[in-house]
Amino acid sequence: MTENRYPFPKVELHLHLDGSIPPETMFALAEKEQIPLPAATLEEFRTWLKVTSDCSSVNEYLERFELPLQLLQSRENLTLVTESLIDVLAAQGYGLAEIRFAPQLHLRRGLTQRDAVEAVLAGQEAGLKKNPSLKTGILLCAMSIGPETLNMAENLETVRLTKEYLGKGVVGCDLAGAEGIVPLRNFHPVFDLARELAVPFTCHAGDSQGPDTVLDALDFGTKRIGHGHHLYDAPELWPRVRENGVTLEICPTSNIQCKTQPSYALHPAKKLFDAGIRVTISTDNMVLAAVTLEEEYDHCIGEMGFAYSDLIRMNLYAAEASFLPEEEKAGLIGRLQQQYQEETNA
Repeated sequence: MTENRYPFPKVELHLHLDGSIPPETMFALAEKEQIPLPAATLEEFRTWLKVTSDCSSVNEYLERFELPLQLLQSRENLTLVTESLIDVLAAQGYGLAEIRFAPQLHLRRGLTQRDAVEAVLAGQEAGLKKNPSLKTGILLCAMSIGPETLNMAENLETVRLTKEYLGKGVVGCDLAGAEGIVPLRNFHPVFDLARELAVPFTCHAGDSQGPDTVLDALDFGTKRIGHGHHLYDAPELWPRVRENGVTLEICPTSNIQCKTQPSYALHPAKKLFDAGIRVTISTDNMVLAAVTLEEEYDHCIGEMGFAYSDLIRMNLYAAEASFLPEEEKAGLIGRLQQQYQEETNA
């Protein structure tokens, strides 16, 4: 067990599998697959990951996913990486996590989207068997990689697979990838189908682009928004977000590394939280961002203006917003509620 400076059940809603492969697993897989690495030893590789985490833009940040994606083109590797990540989350004191990945990005060596989903679910099953106190669910990501027509068939297949595996380890779907290539609203068929099939969904919006994408996501009917911090620039949308109980999946370090916010101190997360918005904290890509959830909490308290009790409350928001079944979340929500009351009454 690693040091646990925040002894409440941690909840993370926004965690990309390909951006969170444990470094030792990535290093070993690269050696096995004979994929060149920018470092000769594991320690040098860890240093390289940290040094390269600071990017000039979201697009440069996305380019860093090429290495992990090369490693995730077989059933065996997808299963191993998912299991390894769950071991790490359990060791770090997580109570619940949703892990997201895009099945269509794992087809280079003959897998189908279904193969990729089943491989990740096998890894989740193996990981949870060893770590029964942890709750996890898988989100399947549709992708924005260009004009919406470029991969609409693949995106709709992802939504249909979400429906097929819902309740079998998959808990919902997402739209990830590059913002701003075309208007987000152009991807409405993805969310139209999700609503038709009664599939829970979140949506990346309001990160590298402005609040217009937050509006598009709200119009899709989403109850969660990946990132969404540029909501701050459109206070006219705040009442709608509050009234609909929309939860923001804020990833502070990722926002700063991608230059979508200038600093922790100037990040608007606390102002949105104080305005009654359901703000939660995630790492986005634990390994590529070179940050743990506890380190995000350190920034929240040290530079962003949050109190310790705020962290518990945001974890409570995250647990409530999770797409896992209510009966699986009830005990965790109860523990967080009790700890929040104890902290605020102290």
